[in-house]
Amino acid sequence: MATKDTADATELIVRNKRARHDYEILDTWEAGIVLTGTEVKALRDGRANLTDAYGIVNEGEVFLLNLHIGAYGHGNVFNHEPTRTRKLLLHKREIRRLIGSVERQGLTLVPLDLYFKGGRVKTRLGLARGKQQHDKREDIKKRDADREIARVLRKR
Repeated sequence: MATKDTADATELIVRNKRARHDYEILDTWEAGIVLTGTEVKALRDGRANLTDAYGIVNEGEVFLLNLHIGAYGHGNVFNHEPTRTRKLLLHKREIRRLIGSVERQGLTLVPLDLYFKGGRVKTRLGLARGKQQHDKREDIKKRDADREIARVLRKR
């Protein structure tokens, strides 16, 4: 009898669809997030929005700003603030690399996904460079051309 190992199972909570459209993702990291109990319960209900969220490096620590986690319905007066600043958990060498990239190269930290992994909430953080309008148009043209090629190949 085979047993299923659930320690590495991932369950997607929310994906930032605008991130890959607005930014060119150069590198990604997996980071843990420091959360309160009502935030985790609200995430289990799927109450999260990554659209305006971004990361900053401040005094050797990485923080996630503007991540909106809606209020937990059964929470009381100790319910969390929806858009509070949340600390990200990364290794020291990863933080040093991020400091160099963000401060010297002018890149941005963008959360790509928010998911449960082994019962803990993780985020996939992308090191990104903003796209210009013409870059976005080129991506749309390429995607349309790929769809047309796939459609023609399917008809054969």
